[in-house]
Amino acid sequence: MIALSLALIAAGGAGAAVLLLQVGDRTDVVTVVRDVQVGQVLTEQDLGKASVALDPAVKAVRADDVDSVVGKRAAVELKPGSLLAPAQVTKDSLVKAGEQLVPIGLKPEQVPATALVPGQKVQLVHVPAPGAAEAGKEPGKVGPQSIAGRVVKASKAAPGTGVVVVDVATAAEDGPTVAAWVAADALRLVLDAPEDS
Repeated sequence: MIALSLALIAAGGAGAAVLLLQVGDRTDVVTVVRDVQVGQVLTEQDLGKASVALDPAVKAVRADDVDSVVGKRAAVELKPGSLLAPAQVTKDSLVKAGEQLVPIGLKPEQVPATALVPGQKVQLVHVPAPGAAEAGKEPGKVGPQSIAGRVVKASKAAPGTGVVVVDVATAAEDGPTVAAWVAADALRLVLDAPEDS
């Protein structure tokens, strides 16, 4: 009995030592210290460091690799206090060559229940007022005119009005047409299905 008790005490001590070692196994990672908007270039002032017990499933930029993200653009909106993941930054401009960026104001009833995120593909549909002809519509074409676009950024709802402004990238030749539709309040935004659905 005494030998068994001693064995149990020794096993318990070893288990506690292993637990303490695991708790003490921390990793230095990059954190976000101030708000960074989508498309904004990251600077050293936007980033900090923290020592955390990191789960292997969590993808975070190591503190030693901070230079690899400085100068890149935020692919999503970054909030203070969060860990920085490699997928949250990009070296590419969010508006590519041959594209134009068109801001589109959406009223509360026009905002999709599905959150708009950067990279989301959309269709910009021309919906003229009842009785108005669709300018530039091809003869014999059935259905409303639409232009493909990609969400670059979506603002939060404006206080009081609830209007959400969505920056949409379109082909450069389509930008003026989309801007005209927006000015005439004759545009609706439709989400495309995800490519992996």
